[in-house]
Amino acid sequence: MARSESNASLPKGFDEQMAALDALKGRELDATSVAFVKKMLGNRSNYLVGKAARLAEENDLRELMPDMLAAFERFFENGEKTDPQCWAKNALSRTLAKLGCREKDVFLRGLTFHQYEPVWGGRSDTAGTLRGNCALALVTCEGLITPDLLVLLLEPLTDADKSVRVEAVRALAALGEPAVPVLRLRALVPGEEPEEMLAVCFQALLGIEREDAIPFVGRFLESEDDSASEAAFALAETHLPAALETLIRSQKKGHDPWFMGVLLSAIALTRLPEGVDFLIGFIEREEREAEAAIEALVQLGPNDELRSRIAKAVEDTGSPRLKKAFETHVGNKTTD
Repeated sequence: MARSESNASLPKGFDEQMAALDALKGRELDATSVAFVKKMLGNRSNYLVGKAARLAEENDLRELMPDMLAAFERFFENGEKTDPQCWAKNALSRTLAKLGCREKDVFLRGLTFHQYEPVWGGRSDTAGTLRGNCALALVTCEGLITPDLLVLLLEPLTDADKSVRVEAVRALAALGEPAVPVLRLRALVPGEEPEEMLAVCFQALLGIEREDAIPFVGRFLESEDDSASEAAFALAETHLPAALETLIRSQKKGHDPWFMGVLLSAIALTRLPEGVDFLIGFIEREEREAEAAIEALVQLGPNDELRSRIAKAVEDTGSPRLKKAFETHVGNKTTD
């Protein structure tokens, strides 16, 4: 939009307004364009308001904070009809947090909000993303101390919506050491918890406690299932020698062939020289998991030196099986 355009020439119909908002993506906004975004924040369409909010975030339009707060409040009223799928509230909650809104009452309202809409066979809650956004935003709000936040985050931590539980864990992780007991308890809660949730728990604990969390996370390796896989890769991401030792111990005691492959991959991803040596040893001894060791090493994007080490280990065995595995996993790869 040119700076000389008047408000009278701004797009009027829904399709025109949507096209105009889309055209502003990735552009530096002039005064006329900012005025258009401001006007769209007051639109009745939750879809257009959501697009306007994303543009406000993209362009750091903090001066439009009052307009966004008013829109956010408006779409809580009769939300099933005014804001189906919570498109506006989702975008506004994210943008308000990103642009520095620190008013706790704004996000407390969204933290426990549910919006049930008709679906085939009943009704479904569409406000999960909103609750998750608000959980994260509350961590930076004024007027809340850590004990308050620990209590407030308990409900989203047990939310029926997986995405809310994940965001609650991320919010707790931002609190640091005081959140450790809650995070450990959440990881220990029995049941069919989605692997993503456990992965975020493990990453949070390892990020906060570092070496002190390794024995706790390492206990989950014993199950040799999907949760154990998440624990293995969370340990690998720390790149700590103690994590590598835990992975190697588990590999030596393990039985499930699939999980042995997972552990070899995690050992490689620690990117520690001792881990590479351990995997090369599998090849040199032509063990059952040697092919998996080759594949795990390839995940590192081997440079010429490592590529040569793998090639020599394979050649020294004289094994047609390992030679074929090398050609399959390494032979066609380019070097760094």
